[in-house]
Amino acid sequence: MNPVIGLDLAKGESQVQAYLQRKKPYKKSFKVKYDFDGLASLLDFIKEVEDISGECPLWSY
Repeated sequence: MNPVIGLDLAKGESQVQAYLQRKKPYKKSFKVKYDFDGLASLLDFIKEVEDISGECPLWSY
């Protein structure tokens, strides 16, 4: 697997989408606000992708 997490950076929040393989999105995209709770949820999501794929995801932004 080649997991990738893409971030669309914007003022106040980001849109997040993960792919486990090319053209195979993992779950639906979601928004992350730039506060403690939002960043904690992003970290949980990153760990989830790592657990499922067995690899550390690459980043695209």
